[in-house]
Amino acid sequence: MNPIFTDCLIQLQNALRLRNYSLRTEQAYLYWTRKFLAFYPHLLPQEMGSRQVSAFLTRLAVESNLAASSQNQALSALLFFFREVLQREVGWMQNLVWAKKPKRIPTVFTRQEVRQVLDQLDGMKWLLASLLYGAGLRLMEGLRLRVKDVDFGYQQIVVRDGKGHRDRVTVLPGKLITPLQKQLKYVEQLHRQDLREGFGEVFLPYALEKKYPGANREFIWQFLFPSGNRSHDPRSGRYYRHHLYPSTLQQALKEAIRNAGIPKTGSPHTLRHSFATHLLEIGYDIRTVQDLLGHKNIQTTMIYTHVLKRGGHGVRSPLDDTLG
Repeated sequence: MNPIFTDCLIQLQNALRLRNYSLRTEQAYLYWTRKFLAFYPHLLPQEMGSRQVSAFLTRLAVESNLAASSQNQALSALLFFFREVLQREVGWMQNLVWAKKPKRIPTVFTRQEVRQVLDQLDGMKWLLASLLYGAGLRLMEGLRLRVKDVDFGYQQIVVRDGKGHRDRVTVLPGKLITPLQKQLKYVEQLHRQDLREGFGEVFLPYALEKKYPGANREFIWQFLFPSGNRSHDPRSGRYYRHHLYPSTLQQALKEAIRNAGIPKTGSPHTLRHSFATHLLEIGYDIRTVQDLLGHKNIQTTMIYTHVLKRGGHGVRSPLDDTLG
C-alpha cells in the first residue's frame, strides 16, 4: 500500500483510540477506510471528496449488494476519517444519502420456545442466554458485564456504556440469582489462579487504568463471562483475561434452535426481542419496556406492539368461524 495511505491509517487508529472507540469499531473503521483508499490508488487523500465517496458507496450498494447497515457503517467510517484525520469540513458528506434499512418485524420466540431453546444449553452458555432473555440485554452488553455490575441487593443489573454510550439499569431475574452467585465463585477462582501465575489483568475502558492504578487486577473489574484462555491485547501488548467471544453463544444458540425443532431463524438478539414482547404481553407499559431496553426513541420500542397484533392487526379470520 502507498506509504501515505499507511500513514493515514495509523493516524486513524490513533484518533479512534484517543476517543476511546471500541476495538470492534476500530477494526471496522480501519477496514472500510482501507478499502476506500485502495479504491483510488492514484489519488492522494487530500484530493478525494464527495464524488469519490459517493462513487465508492454506490459500488458497495450496487455491485457488492451490501446490506444497508454495512453501507452506513462505511459512511460513518469515512465521515470520521475526513473529519478527524484529514481535518476536512464534512458538511458535504453529511448530505450524502444514508442507506435505508428495511423495516422488519422482529422474530420472537414464544415462552415455550424460549424454554425449549434454553433446555438445549448448559453451563455458561445457558446462563448467558438466560440473562439476555431475562434482562433484555444485547449480546455485547451481556458479554461486557463485570462482576461489579450485578447488584443482588437491589436485584438489578447495571449496563455500562450501552448502545449510544448510555448507562442503564435493568432487572435481575430472581431465578438467576443462585446460578449467578455460582458463576461469581468460578470467576473468583479463575482470577486467583491468574494472579498466582503472574497475570490477572483485565482491560479497562476510558483510561481508567491510569485513574485507578491496579484496578485492572481487582476481582470486581473481571468479566462476568470470562474466556477460557488469556489473550494478547493488540493495543497494550499485554495478556488479559477477556470475555467470551460472541460467536461462542451465536453458534451454540443456532444449534439449540435447530435441535429444539423450532421452525424459526433466531440469534441472541431474538432473546432480547422476546423479553420486550413478553413484558408487553403481561401488561407492562411501553415506557417501562423502553427504559429497560435502553431505547433512545420510543418509536424503536413500538415495533414490539406490531408483534402483538396477531394475524393481521388482531383480525379474526372468517375461516375460524366458518369451520368452527
